[in-house]
Amino acid sequence: MLTNNFGLYAGKILVDLVGDIIYFPLWWYSRGLKQTLIKLKNFLANKEKSLALFVWIKNIFRPMYAQYDWAGILISFFVRLFQIVVRGIFMLFWLVLAILAFGLWLILPILSVYEIIFQLAL
Repeated sequence: MLTNNFGLYAGKILVDLVGDIIYFPLWWYSRGLKQTLIKLKNFLANKEKSLALFVWIKNIFRPMYAQYDWAGILISFFVRLFQIVVRGIFMLFWLVLAILAFGLWLILPILSVYEIIFQLAL
């Protein structure tokens, strides 16, 4: 009785394992890719919110502290311009990082198969 159950469950586990191995590339480049793109989009949206880049851009011509004299307007403009440039550089860094993560997601299975074949050839 014990050996009969062992054979039955071992067969089901083996079929499930082979099915998962065959389904993996299809999932990786379809549903997994979609989930990764959504997560990267959310990541970039959260980084933009934390940097408030669009808020700085929207208010670039509005004087800070309601100082409507020429000195206040010029100082506010250049301070905001500096903030936009610095925050834009940080946002560009996060964008490049997200693009690299996406590229790594695309190439990782191919690289893994290549390395497995390379190791088996030695």
